[in-house]
Amino acid sequence: MFHRIALLVCAALLSACAAAPVNHDFDASRDFGAYRSWSWKEPALQYRPDDPRIRSDLTERRIRQAVAEQLDQRGLRPVQGAGRADLTVQAYLIVEDRQQQVSTNYGGGWGGPWNGYWGGPMYNETRSMTYKVATLQIDLLDGKDGKLVWRGSDEQMLSDSPRPEDRAAAIRTTVMRILQNYPPH
Repeated sequence: MFHRIALLVCAALLSACAAAPVNHDFDASRDFGAYRSWSWKEPALQYRPDDPRIRSDLTERRIRQAVAEQLDQRGLRPVQGAGRADLTVQAYLIVEDRQQQVSTNYGGGWGGPWNGYWGGPMYNETRSMTYKVATLQIDLLDGKDGKLVWRGSDEQMLSDSPRPEDRAAAIRTTVMRILQNYPPH
């Protein structure tokens, strides 16, 4: 019984995360059509918290590759040589614990006022569920003045999928969702 309830709660949480809108913000005074090249601002990916259980060269490579693919689809090219890029890119992977209260009601009486109530007592059980949420934030900074010109972020509930291809696909999808509104209209 508990496993069924836990599965329902997890499904509800996943659907809530999947339906959450991607956050975007940008400097409306900038001419985004003038940006043609980009480079990484080092460190390219920052972790919050800086925890060795989260930090991974594999994750960083996947994020770098996904961002490069999405920027390329938008007509931005990596800067060649020692030239200055029009945009510098920096990403953040923020992992935090969240809690949700889950209440389960079961038991109780049936019937009506005309034929009497019958059944057992009503039980209410409330549990606190803790889960991890990862937020990927991508910042685009002007290459000349270093000011933030565009920011996008998306959050997903972390899964325990051991398959690298599942992790890579999740990162590609998240980066695509974040950068789908770049350049701003």
